[in-house]
Amino acid sequence: MMETFLEIIREITKGIVRESAAYIFRKNVFDQKKTTPRRRKQKGGSRKTKN
Repeated sequence: MMETFLEIIREITKGIVRESAAYIFRKNVFDQKKTTPRRRKQKGGSRKTKN
């Protein structure tokens, strides 16, 4: 009984760790993807106004 309980807890913690790691990874990648097009758009916009 105790072994199965510990196994369940291990599986739950594994899942939480995986999900949080995936969330952090996705957040970092998303932020990087988000910031670069914004910068490009700003540069493009500023060029248009200068011309």
